[in-house]
Amino acid sequence: MWLKLLFLLLYFLALFALARVLEAAAWCETGFFATQLVDPVALSFRRLRTILEGRGLGYAGLPEKKDVRELVQKSGDLMEGELYSALKEEEASESVSSTNFSGEMHFYELVEDTKDGIWLVQVIANDRSPLVGKVHWEKMVKKVSRFGIRTGTFNCSSDPRYCKRRGWLKSTLIMSVPQTSTSKGKVMLKEYSGRKIEVEHIFKWITAHAASRIKTIYNSEHLKEEWNRSDQYRVKIYLFANLDQPPAFFSALSVKFTGRVEFIFVNVENWDNKSYMAEIGIYKTPSYILRTPEGIYRYGNNTGEFISLRAMDSFLRSLQPEVNDLFVLSLVLVNLMAWMDLFITQGATIKRFVVLISTLGTYNSLLIISWLPVLGFLQLPYLDSFYEYSLKLFRYSNTTTLASWVRADWMFYSSHPALFLSTYLGHGLLIDYFEKKRRRNNNNDEVNANNLEWLSSLWDWYTSYLFHPIASFQHFPFDSDWDEDPDLFLERLAFPDLWLHPLIPTDYIKNLPMWRFKCLGVPSDEEALEAFQDSESDSDSENKEVFSSEKETSEDEELNTFPGPSGGAPRCAAETCSCANKYCQNEPYERQARSYGSYGTTDDLEPDWSAWPSEMLHCTECVVCLENFEAGCLLMGLPCGHVFHQNCIVMWLAGGRHCCPVCRWASYKKKQPYTHPQPLSDDAPS
Repeated sequence: MWLKLLFLLLYFLALFALARVLEAAAWCETGFFATQLVDPVALSFRRLRTILEGRGLGYAGLPEKKDVRELVQKSGDLMEGELYSALKEEEASESVSSTNFSGEMHFYELVEDTKDGIWLVQVIANDRSPLVGKVHWEKMVKKVSRFGIRTGTFNCSSDPRYCKRRGWLKSTLIMSVPQTSTSKGKVMLKEYSGRKIEVEHIFKWITAHAASRIKTIYNSEHLKEEWNRSDQYRVKIYLFANLDQPPAFFSALSVKFTGRVEFIFVNVENWDNKSYMAEIGIYKTPSYILRTPEGIYRYGNNTGEFISLRAMDSFLRSLQPEVNDLFVLSLVLVNLMAWMDLFITQGATIKRFVVLISTLGTYNSLLIISWLPVLGFLQLPYLDSFYEYSLKLFRYSNTTTLASWVRADWMFYSSHPALFLSTYLGHGLLIDYFEKKRRRNNNNDEVNANNLEWLSSLWDWYTSYLFHPIASFQHFPFDSDWDEDPDLFLERLAFPDLWLHPLIPTDYIKNLPMWRFKCLGVPSDEEALEAFQDSESDSDSENKEVFSSEKETSEDEELNTFPGPSGGAPRCAAETCSCANKYCQNEPYERQARSYGSYGTTDDLEPDWSAWPSEMLHCTECVVCLENFEAGCLLMGLPCGHVFHQNCIVMWLAGGRHCCPVCRWASYKKKQPYTHPQPLSDDAPS
């Protein structure tokens, strides 16, 4: 998980660097930055109208280009980035669709139960034509959708009783706006009563009703009173402008942030005395001023702070977020991190997607489970101070220059989803390349496995868990108190030859205890080598004969050795555990020579039981090969306590016989450890 988080952070850093490179490339090509101001005089009449439509200002009564340019200047400074975004949004509005309501419940759920949005619904009465024609309605849908206003059509033929109860006996337009200035307040429906059925007149009616919710200040005394007043709103945004009414995007945002941010429009059109504006730091109009407990922030001075709905919405969400905003952000980040598994996982294509689906389900489930206690924690009545400190931290961090860059990059990449997806795919392919290169030497089979091989291994894994669901969950050493396993009793009652042998993973073998057989009184390797060198001059002929016999035995051993499960050097094989000199044939030459020195054989020596695990039974013979244990041979114990040569029992288990050769206890099942009885004081070895 931490590796995926690291890769995701690297991806965000790459996006940030790419945005700076694109800005530099745009500057080299055009000589303009996105934050550079644009002179409206140099723009065409079409582009000026595009800017006014993006800000939500009516221009129906302004036929001259000069009047349109002055209206743009009155609403706020124009930047290159805003002009580019307005042109992109105009192209994107061509694909906007409208909702068709099926009945009363559908209308109530989407329109009347929506507390933070504006709806424009065209009601078509029975056997009547719509009030707005198809062509004008499509234009209206494109125009209002740029300000977050949703549209729909309710045909009374689908629910005539509801239309009759509402009094919709003729075709009309219905607008729904939250009635109060508190969050989750009531919604009021307003009916269009105008005579002119034109797009500009209907839009003017919509903006007038939306602007009525914004507090408007007309004189300096009222401004002074409002500026010094402290109420429930911790964040207020002021618009100082010489306009008849605020722009439509400003009114739409006031509905969207109901209960979080208070929007105030200061109309300075007929002001004679502007001294108080200078006292509070307002020297020019239009100005967008954010008032917080921490101070005053002038919107529009940093990167990406355009006079548009999308830019200001992103800015206010970062300063005054809702719990739902944080949940959506965490959901996006978690899913981006989960999709990294598609590139980190190596091997077959089907394996990658299976792991991806599993990761997506796991991460999203954990995210939802983690948010449940957080939501309950936020509902506690004693966390008001914690909530205020959290919002203060958000305001401090998101009014910095770095935060403005991040918001600008977010708007840029969200408006270019193809670029975002291509960069994510390229980042993932780089991860896949380096992961494949890193794992190539470690596990070549896993990297080069095809889909058929992986599906076969997946089926083997599934069948093994289906037949023995607890086979791979047993870890050693054991700490269970079970006296009897009911599964073993059922297996003994079954007829195993009537079924295929269940496929049991052999990964439990590496967890079985292993140790070397030692005898008391056997000297170390250094002492044996020294003794062998002292006696070498006195027994040359005898040693030559012994060495030749050992050489013949070692040649036979090379044909019969069996590698251990770890793929290392061969251990004491089952066929060669019986040695002429009572030692394992694969012991070092010095240790073999020691047996022919003055130390004799191990028949007279006592085994060193202190080296054995406490749960293992004491024995000196392997029942698989029927040979005695020799000093230095590698032993392995089973859960039942019986001990064997490591190679002997591995060959037995790898052959599919997953049980003890002595007591038939399953080799992957836990069992109560054997406890050795304490010897009496008179039986203790001297």
